[in-house]
Formats: sequence, C-alpha cells, structure tokens
Amino acid sequence: MKLQGKVINWNDDKGFGFVEPNGGGERAFVHIKAFKPRSRRPVNGEVITYELVRENNNRHKAENIKFARDVNVKQKRSANHNHQHSNAKNGGVFGVFLTVIFGVGLLASVFIGKLPLIIVGLYCVMSLIAFVAYAIDKSAAQNGRWRTKENTLHLLALLGGWPGAYFAQQKLRHKSSKQAFKSVYWLTVLLNLGGLFWLHTESGATLLNNTIMPLLNG
Repeated sequence: MKLQGKVINWNDDKGFGFVEPNGGGERAFVHIKAFKPRSRRPVNGEVITYELVRENNNRHKAENIKFARDVNVKQKRSANHNHQHSNAKNGGVFGVFLTVIFGVGLLASVFIGKLPLIIVGLYCVMSLIAFVAYAIDKSAAQNGRWRTKENTLHLLALLGGWPGAYFAQQKLRHKSSKQAFKSVYWLTVLLNLGGLFWLHTESGATLLNNTIMPLLNG
C-alpha cells in the first residue's frame, strides 16, 4: 500500500533519514537508494510517497520512494494527454463525416449541372498541395528547419485545400492538438463552404460562368 509522508532528520552526507507519515503512524527509515527513480536528493520537509516494509528487527523502512510532487505532475500530464486524445478522437469522427458529406454533395452538384467538373479538380489539387505542405512543415519541425507559416496553411485550407489539410492533421499527427490553430482551421472550412454555397445562387453562378470559368479556361 502506498503511503505519503514528510522527510525528517535527513542527513545528506550519509544519504539517509526518516519519513513521518501524514495522519500519524510509524515513522520509517529512508535511504537514498530506495528512491525510484533516483533523480535528485530529498530535503527535510519534502513530501514523498512510499511503501512501508517491516525488517527482521521490527524496524520499518521505506521502499519504492517517489517525490509526491513528481507523481502529481505525471498524473496531471497523463490526464491532459487523455483529454486531448479524447478531443482529437471526437473531432476526427466529425471531420470524416463532414468530408464524406462534402465530397458526395460536391459530386452531386456537378452531376446535376450546378458546378463545373473543374471545381472538383481544384479541390483535389488544393488538398494535395495542403497535405504536402503539412508534411513538409512536420519534417521541418522534427529536424529544426525553417517552418511553414500557419497563415500559409490556413490560406491553403481557405482556397479549397481543407479536406487535404484535415487528413494531414489526422494521418501525420500534425497540428491536430493545437486548439488555437484548429479553431482558425475550422473557420476557414466554414468560409470555404460558405463561398461554395454562394456559387449555387444566381449571383454566384453569374460570377462563376462569366468571370471565374473564363479565367480557369485560359
């Protein structure tokens, strides 16, 4: 059973002292070699966690000692990691659903003649560019090279590369847990979808057919 207590009568030169358990009870002998891992040396008054062992002479000693502060930090980091993993998993399910619905809707729109096929091609090209940009940025981050600006990644998403950016975040595990970045990313998705929806209106179709398509066709 794990106990918690304060170090007392610590003799740093000899590397031993005692621990007095919180809430009272038998104090136990503490030796520097019983710390797991032996990262640093304790001081009087420091809180530790330990296992109580009774020796043959009926004396008590502490084994498997850890600094309570280090244990708390480790537990907090683990909780944060689990929380981020849960959020990423939930966001991943939503992202897959949105991307599939978007793809089906885009193809249906082309099939009924609302949008030209070249729009599908533009989304594919921009998604590929965005995926490659994420891959390059992750490689740069791992090797200490010059990073791609986040504004550039967001611009690629805004211009239609957001499906590729989404899959890059999931497959490459890049920018997938940075909340501020993800918030801006989803804003670019909404803006892009809003622009695509506007192209289905009368004024949007006029702009597409009279201005955008002539530019795309050279």
